[in-house]
Amino acid sequence: MLLRFLNRFEEIFISLLMVAAVLIIFVAVAQRYSISLLADLVAWSRANGHDQLLLQVRSIYRSVAGVNMLWAQELCIYLFVWMAKFGAAYGVRLGIHVGVDVLVNAVSPAKQKVLIVISLLAGALFTALVAWIGGSFVYDISQTAQVSADLEVPVWIVYLAVPVGSLLMCFRFLEELYYYLKTGERAHYTPGENMLEEGPKGDAA
Repeated sequence: MLLRFLNRFEEIFISLLMVAAVLIIFVAVAQRYSISLLADLVAWSRANGHDQLLLQVRSIYRSVAGVNMLWAQELCIYLFVWMAKFGAAYGVRLGIHVGVDVLVNAVSPAKQKVLIVISLLAGALFTALVAWIGGSFVYDISQTAQVSADLEVPVWIVYLAVPVGSLLMCFRFLEELYYYLKTGERAHYTPGENMLEEGPKGDAA
């Protein structure tokens, strides 16, 4: 039950980050081009003596230009950082990470199992190490008053993506190792499959 909740949360969280980033980028770009278009319209109205139109367009221009979107780029970067860290863990769960299996395929099945176990343990160890170092860094920076340039949010919240995402990725490696030792199979994604219908372990996500 808890694992199913984690799977669903992972999918929803990544989807929300993607949707938020796309919407913010769209609004920021639309505002930028709107300001440019309205500025051209103001100049045209002034040059052609359309005083009434000039007043209306100038009012709209001031309203649109008055909306502060300087924070949009910074926020999108942070959203993509969190998306990448959780997406990496999601990739482990579904078996969609790129891997070089030339050596694994060249040895006997018994040796293949040993190599796969070693690779999964190495992945879990590496991500656990990154989570530990990242967590230590986040703790240290949380003791300072550093904030981001545009949003002015505490910087430690941004960097929290590293230990949290790495810890989740470590859990996914251990989950994959348990599943492989239990069934002898690994999560594998075939292009064209609906990744949201079923988890890699055969459970409803």
